[in-house]
Amino acid sequence: MPDMPEEQKGRWAGRNAGKDAVRNRIWAALEENGVSVGPAWSVIPNFVGADTAAWRLAQTQAWKRARTIKTNPDAPQIPIRLRALYEGKTVYAPVPYLTRDFPYLRLDPKRLTEKGISFELAAVSEGFVEHGERIGFEDVEPLDFCVVGSVAVSRAGGRTGKGAGFADLETAIFRELGTITDETPLVTTVHSLQLVTDDEVVIEPHDSPLDMVATDAELIVTGNRQPRPAGVDWDHVQPDQFETIPFLTELKTRMLNRRKTG
Repeated sequence: MPDMPEEQKGRWAGRNAGKDAVRNRIWAALEENGVSVGPAWSVIPNFVGADTAAWRLAQTQAWKRARTIKTNPDAPQIPIRLRALYEGKTVYAPVPYLTRDFPYLRLDPKRLTEKGISFELAAVSEGFVEHGERIGFEDVEPLDFCVVGSVAVSRAGGRTGKGAGFADLETAIFRELGTITDETPLVTTVHSLQLVTDDEVVIEPHDSPLDMVATDAELIVTGNRQPRPAGVDWDHVQPDQFETIPFLTELKTRMLNRRKTG
């Protein structure tokens, strides 16, 4: 991408040229069409209609049955966290970019109410990092509903994130721990401009295909039955992830020991 300004190159560009091209096209389209809320580049982009997409998810039976919800920490999923808390669901969210020595936070609506913390504050990343209960991956209870952030998605359930690999890594960890099973819905919310053709988002062996995609305009049930990864393929974890995620090396050791003893 020699002609692209530095500020419009993805932070994690260079790992996969095809995925970089799709991300760049989507980020540009969101800004050019005036539907991004804030800068779109190099992030899970917020978008006009994110609250409507969250509403569409909340109409599904899977959401209504769920008592435990996991979401990515990004801005377009604020309406999901807020709706879950008001409905009395326990919300789990990772530390943004996994840069702390603890990876996850638990938001218990009863506990927040007792402490006088508004759900509106707890739903944003600064709020849940400050007021959420700090926990490890192993402390996350079985999840009924999982939301991941996306830059581009296909109707077949393929997904491309911002390029850091956080969502795939988290999902693989939870799969190996049994926190997520084959029956746990894996979903995302995006603007309709973020929908791409199936061949633009190839589902690789380490990827977890989506079950549902909610947009500002529709709810898509993908019907994807491709197998999900059973656990973490540590050989495919990026070196920079070990460098920037403080707890990852220790977690790898614990999980490899678990495989030996389990």
